[in-house]
Amino acid sequence: MSTITESVDVNVDVRTAYNQWTQFEDFPRFMAGVDEIRQTDTTHTHWTVSVAGVKREFDATITEQNPDERVAWRSDDGPTHAGVVTFHRLSDATTRVTAQMDIDPEGFIENVADKLGVLSGRVRGDMRRFKEFIETRDGQETGAWRG
Repeated sequence: MSTITESVDVNVDVRTAYNQWTQFEDFPRFMAGVDEIRQTDTTHTHWTVSVAGVKREFDATITEQNPDERVAWRSDDGPTHAGVVTFHRLSDATTRVTAQMDIDPEGFIENVADKLGVLSGRVRGDMRRFKEFIETRDGQETGAWRG
Protein backbone atom coordinates (compact mmCIF):
# COMPACT_ATOMS: atom_id res chain seq x y z
CA MET A 1 0.00 0.00 0.00
CA SER A 2 1.37 3.41 -0.99
CA THR A 3 0.27 6.78 0.33
CA ILE A 4 0.37 9.76 -2.00
CA THR A 5 -0.19 13.32 -0.77
CA GLU A 6 -0.22 16.34 -3.07
CA SER A 7 -1.41 19.92 -2.58
CA VAL A 8 -2.04 22.84 -4.87
CA ASP A 9 -3.08 26.43 -4.14
CA VAL A 10 -5.81 27.58 -6.51
CA ASN A 11 -6.78 31.19 -7.11
CA VAL A 12 -10.50 30.72 -6.44
CA ASP A 13 -12.55 30.84 -3.26
CA VAL A 14 -13.05 27.65 -1.25
CA ARG A 15 -16.67 27.18 -2.36
CA THR A 16 -15.75 27.31 -6.05
CA ALA A 17 -12.84 24.88 -5.60
CA TYR A 18 -15.02 22.45 -3.66
CA ASN A 19 -17.94 22.72 -6.10
CA GLN A 20 -15.69 21.96 -9.07
CA TRP A 21 -14.04 19.00 -7.36
CA THR A 22 -17.45 17.40 -6.79
CA GLN A 23 -18.09 17.38 -10.54
CA PHE A 24 -16.67 13.87 -10.83
CA GLU A 25 -17.75 13.41 -14.44
CA ASP A 26 -15.42 16.33 -15.35
CA PHE A 27 -12.32 14.58 -13.90
CA PRO A 28 -11.19 13.30 -17.34
CA ARG A 29 -10.75 16.96 -18.34
CA PHE A 30 -7.79 17.32 -15.95
CA MET A 31 -6.85 13.85 -14.66
CA ALA A 32 -4.42 11.82 -16.74
CA GLY A 33 -5.49 8.23 -17.19
CA VAL A 34 -9.10 8.83 -16.16
CA ASP A 35 -11.11 7.89 -19.22
CA GLU A 36 -14.61 8.22 -17.79
CA ILE A 37 -16.49 8.63 -14.51
CA ARG A 38 -20.22 8.16 -14.14
CA GLN A 39 -21.96 9.18 -10.95
CA THR A 40 -24.55 6.44 -10.54
CA ASP A 41 -26.30 7.88 -7.46
CA THR A 42 -25.58 10.33 -4.64
CA THR A 43 -22.73 8.29 -3.15
CA HIS A 44 -21.52 5.96 -5.94
CA THR A 45 -19.33 6.44 -9.00
CA HIS A 46 -18.14 4.12 -11.75
CA TRP A 47 -14.59 4.75 -13.04
CA THR A 48 -12.77 3.70 -16.19
CA VAL A 49 -9.02 4.39 -15.94
CA SER A 50 -5.82 3.55 -17.78
CA VAL A 51 -2.50 3.07 -15.97
CA ALA A 52 0.64 2.22 -17.93
CA GLY A 53 -1.48 0.99 -20.83
CA VAL A 54 -3.72 -1.21 -18.66
CA LYS A 55 -7.43 -0.35 -18.60
CA ARG A 56 -9.38 -0.93 -15.38
CA GLU A 57 -12.97 -0.33 -14.32
CA PHE A 58 -14.16 -0.09 -10.74
CA ASP A 59 -16.84 1.34 -8.53
CA ALA A 60 -16.21 3.71 -5.64
CA THR A 61 -18.28 4.96 -2.72
CA ILE A 62 -18.18 8.50 -1.39
CA THR A 63 -17.84 7.85 2.33
CA GLU A 64 -17.80 11.41 3.61
CA GLN A 65 -18.76 14.77 2.23
CA ASN A 66 -18.57 18.04 4.17
CA PRO A 67 -19.23 20.96 1.82
CA ASP A 68 -16.27 23.34 1.41
CA GLU A 69 -14.13 21.09 3.64
CA ARG A 70 -13.63 17.52 2.44
CA VAL A 71 -14.69 14.63 0.22
CA ALA A 72 -13.57 11.07 1.05
CA TRP A 73 -14.00 7.84 -0.92
CA ARG A 74 -13.01 4.19 -1.12
CA SER A 75 -13.03 1.73 -3.98
CA ASP A 76 -15.63 -1.02 -3.86
CA ASP A 77 -13.86 -3.35 -6.28
CA GLY A 78 -10.94 -3.38 -8.67
CA PRO A 79 -7.71 -1.66 -7.56
CA THR A 80 -7.83 -1.08 -3.80
CA HIS A 81 -7.64 2.59 -2.93
CA ALA A 82 -9.16 5.20 -0.68
CA GLY A 83 -8.59 8.87 -0.16
CA VAL A 84 -9.68 12.28 0.93
CA VAL A 85 -9.50 15.70 -0.68
CA THR A 86 -9.55 18.66 1.68
CA PHE A 87 -10.14 22.33 0.99
CA HIS A 88 -8.47 25.02 3.12
CA ARG A 89 -9.33 28.71 2.82
CA LEU A 90 -6.10 30.69 2.54
CA SER A 91 -7.84 33.97 1.68
CA ASP A 92 -11.12 35.11 0.14
CA ALA A 93 -9.69 34.26 -3.28
CA THR A 94 -7.21 31.42 -2.62
CA THR A 95 -7.77 27.82 -1.54
CA ARG A 96 -5.35 25.01 -0.79
CA VAL A 97 -6.61 21.70 -2.20
CA THR A 98 -4.89 18.63 -0.75
CA ALA A 99 -5.37 15.08 -2.01
CA GLN A 100 -4.26 12.15 0.12
CA MET A 101 -4.68 8.67 -1.30
CA ASP A 102 -3.83 5.16 -0.17
CA ILE A 103 -3.32 2.95 -3.21
CA ASP A 104 -2.62 -0.77 -3.42
CA PRO A 105 -1.60 -1.27 -7.06
CA GLU A 106 -3.09 -4.29 -8.79
CA GLY A 107 -0.94 -6.29 -11.20
CA PHE A 108 2.70 -6.21 -12.23
CA ILE A 109 2.57 -3.10 -14.43
CA GLU A 110 0.75 -1.01 -11.80
CA ASN A 111 3.22 -2.12 -9.10
CA VAL A 112 6.19 -1.15 -11.27
CA ALA A 113 4.53 2.20 -12.06
CA ASP A 114 4.07 2.79 -8.32
CA LYS A 115 7.68 1.88 -7.46
CA LEU A 116 8.99 4.19 -10.20
CA GLY A 117 6.92 7.11 -8.90
CA VAL A 118 4.63 7.17 -11.93
CA LEU A 119 1.47 7.18 -9.79
CA SER A 120 2.63 9.99 -7.48
CA GLY A 121 3.78 11.97 -10.53
CA ARG A 122 0.39 11.48 -12.11
CA VAL A 123 -1.40 12.80 -9.00
CA ARG A 124 0.96 15.80 -8.87
CA GLY A 125 0.16 16.53 -12.52
CA ASP A 126 -3.57 16.07 -11.93
CA MET A 127 -3.48 18.66 -9.14
CA ARG A 128 -1.62 21.16 -11.37
CA ARG A 129 -4.12 20.55 -14.17
CA PHE A 130 -7.02 21.04 -11.74
CA LYS A 131 -5.52 24.43 -10.84
CA GLU A 132 -5.25 25.39 -14.51
CA PHE A 133 -8.73 24.05 -15.25
CA ILE A 134 -10.55 26.03 -12.53
CA GLU A 135 -8.46 29.19 -12.87
CA THR A 136 -8.94 29.43 -16.64
CA ARG A 137 -12.71 29.28 -16.11
CA ASP A 138 -12.56 32.71 -14.40
CA GLY A 139 -13.59 31.14 -11.11
CA GLN A 140 -16.76 29.57 -12.54
CA GLU A 141 -17.24 25.92 -11.67
CA THR A 142 -19.01 23.61 -14.12
CA GLY A 143 -21.53 22.67 -11.44
CA ALA A 144 -21.89 21.85 -7.77
CA TRP A 145 -22.83 18.84 -5.72
CA ARG A 146 -23.14 19.71 -2.04
CA GLY A 147 -23.88 16.18 -0.84
